[in-house]
Amino acid sequence: MKTIFSPRQQEHQGQFEFYNGAVVEGYENTSRATFILSRIEEVGLGPVLAPRPQSLETAKRTHSPAYVDFLASAWQLWREAGRTGTALPYAWPARGRYKDVAPDSIDALLGLYSIDASTGFVEGTWEAVKASHDSALTAADLIIEGEQACFALCRPPGHHAGTDFNGGYCFLNNAAIAAQRLLDAGASRVTILDIDYHHGNGTQEIFYERGDVQVISLHADPRNDYPFFAGYADERGSGNGEGYNLNIPLPDGTDWTQWDRALEFALGGIRQFGPDVVIISLGVDTFEGDPISRFRLSHSHFPLIGARLAGLATKTLFVLEGGYAVEDVGVNVVGVFSGYEEATRR
Repeated sequence: MKTIFSPRQQEHQGQFEFYNGAVVEGYENTSRATFILSRIEEVGLGPVLAPRPQSLETAKRTHSPAYVDFLASAWQLWREAGRTGTALPYAWPARGRYKDVAPDSIDALLGLYSIDASTGFVEGTWEAVKASHDSALTAADLIIEGEQACFALCRPPGHHAGTDFNGGYCFLNNAAIAAQRLLDAGASRVTILDIDYHHGNGTQEIFYERGDVQVISLHADPRNDYPFFAGYADERGSGNGEGYNLNIPLPDGTDWTQWDRALEFALGGIRQFGPDVVIISLGVDTFEGDPISRFRLSHSHFPLIGARLAGLATKTLFVLEGGYAVEDVGVNVVGVFSGYEEATRR
């Protein structure tokens, strides 16, 4: 399996976030990619390729152009305001209050285009975000060109980023942008299956009124865990998208038996939809040792996930999302691919 990754994705580093009442070093850090790349090499998964340069055209059709332009300029605006350190918001517009008025202040813009204080900008953030975006689109292009499966090692991740907001360490929604590229190239239907511990609220928001992209997410119950305000089972899509959004919230302490049962239900929905390509928003923070999650999957379960996904017998694009037990993240991510490839060889 080919992996797409750019060293520029490591330029987003040293950022801080606000978490559980404290300012802490960002859980989403460069070690995640380092451990994954090391494990890919160790097991001989396949080549690691640099992304092809990509325009922002598809991103600006998936996100609002003003939001994408803000991401590209945020750090410069922060510095022009005389600031140092991590650019984080401290004020957000209340619901129904002037959200359509674009403010001038960088502090207001940070709040306008975000849902939390976990997604800070530092000097290399935009370069990393753009390179992560390029990796996702390059992987999508390889699928279009005939690859059966490909891995976009997207860091920063993307599934919490919506049409015009960032959050949860995510700036551009890599999986959503890749889905749009696949549709533009002739796919009639695409499924995004999100198996991260946290609900992919951004992906849901982008496609909620569309019927060409099915979005399915297995995740922690939002009554108790981030992103809190989306991911409930009664969110089924609307308009042309009604019935094409499926959320499967799961309780604290979910083990393999419970999680696998939910996965099988999700796979049944995918088979019924009949997509040309499946995009896996691959989070491995369902691991029992993850520091900010509360599911109980072990190392041995991730190859089983890969084997289940291979059973779809559909072109598959894996896009990295979460997973913050950094010394285990490589074993778990590559475990999914090992299980997938072994099952496809049978």
